[in-house]
Amino acid sequence: MKKPSIPESPEDDRIERDTMGELRVPAHAMWGAQTQRAVQNFPISGERMPFSFIRALALIKQASAHANRALGRLEPSMAEAIEQAASVIGEGQFRDQFPIDVFQTGSGTSSNMNVNEVVAHLATRHLGAPVHPNDHVNMSQSSNDVVPTAIHLSVLLAWHEELEPALVHLEETIEKRSRELGKVVKTGRTHLMDAMPVTLGQELSGWAAQIRHDRERFEDCALRLRKLALGGTAVGTGINAPPGFAEQTIQALGEITGLELLPADNRFAAMAGQDDAVECSGALKTLAVSLMKIANDLRWMNSGPLTGLSEIHLRDLQPGSSIMPGKVNPVIPEAVAMVAAQVIGHDVAVTIAGQSGNFELNVMLPLIARNILVSLSLLACASQLLADFAIADFEVHEERLREKLALNPILVTALNPIIGYEKAARIAKEAYRTGRPIIAVAREQSGLGAEELDRLLDPLLLTVAQDDSLTKK
Repeated sequence: MKKPSIPESPEDDRIERDTMGELRVPAHAMWGAQTQRAVQNFPISGERMPFSFIRALALIKQASAHANRALGRLEPSMAEAIEQAASVIGEGQFRDQFPIDVFQTGSGTSSNMNVNEVVAHLATRHLGAPVHPNDHVNMSQSSNDVVPTAIHLSVLLAWHEELEPALVHLEETIEKRSRELGKVVKTGRTHLMDAMPVTLGQELSGWAAQIRHDRERFEDCALRLRKLALGGTAVGTGINAPPGFAEQTIQALGEITGLELLPADNRFAAMAGQDDAVECSGALKTLAVSLMKIANDLRWMNSGPLTGLSEIHLRDLQPGSSIMPGKVNPVIPEAVAMVAAQVIGHDVAVTIAGQSGNFELNVMLPLIARNILVSLSLLACASQLLADFAIADFEVHEERLREKLALNPILVTALNPIIGYEKAARIAKEAYRTGRPIIAVAREQSGLGAEELDRLLDPLLLTVAQDDSLTKK
């Protein structure tokens, strides 16, 4: 168990006070007593809340001060000091002032108060008069509506700034390679066994469609994330928040962030449940499943180079073994697969956390925020790497593809309508048994002419038997 961070001598600390009494706080710290209590109470993981979440809390403080000033609840000079302090934090300064562990009080009150105290410290310095973390910075708010709002806001910002651009880039990279490889034919596989031919372009078009659908899926979730719990305060009733506060604060948040934000349809649901966050986590899990599938396809196609499929060659990035000279491994697909596994695990935890809405409040909010934000960041980085270091420049072993395709007895499937399934099966088995090209055996046993067989068993034509739109791109 990690020991709490407590100053060792009076010269290293100062005395702060809260409703529970006095507490020693490091002299350099901008936080106050409530943050220090949380630091001492939760020496669990050593992992702090993602800064994207802290940023969202700071933006809420900035917008709330703006609304409280407009409603006549804060003096203009104090509101301006709070807004400036919160803005500075939102821009990324003073990151070291937010030390609280992810595994803290389930409402996230500790992190909310951490931001309140640091904003109050900076605002006091700017104003030259005391600014109180609860009475002024947290005015018209409660941790119980602020933290759910911060989850939605931070996830939306991370989506638009990190993951969405990475997915667009990945999709465009795959589509570019799909067009380039539109007429490169290979053996298709079902059950990992030889099947009818496809083009590499068609295979990659499936990847691109998966990523496109994943992006659309999250965009649909984002429509519900835009709706914020702010204004519900303690239990959803809005106690201590004046009429118009939520609407004005949310409007200000929209102006600050450029997002289209709305008050929640029902604040009781927005605070007691985290269904929108669970749905969002599920969309991220689905993306992880897509990336795992693409990564594993790349690993299989790259396998070998002598005894595997060896259909493609991924860029050599690093030595693959500490003992086997010359070995090179598909490290990027492997890393992406590990990211996918981690995101799937995060989603399981978020699902369990989403069930923890006991009566008027969910009490696993920090875990939900942390897991979704970490998943977003991991998926963004993995998608970018997969595009740039695996898909953009893999080489295709076209001659090997042609050789293997010529020996594929499953091509005889194209003759079923003409010679029947049973006769076609006999031809396929003979080709398997002798290791001869299917077309050679078919010329002997099908009763069809050479020219007709060449046409019927042309691998490229077989890939467009039903729909040639993909290879015409």
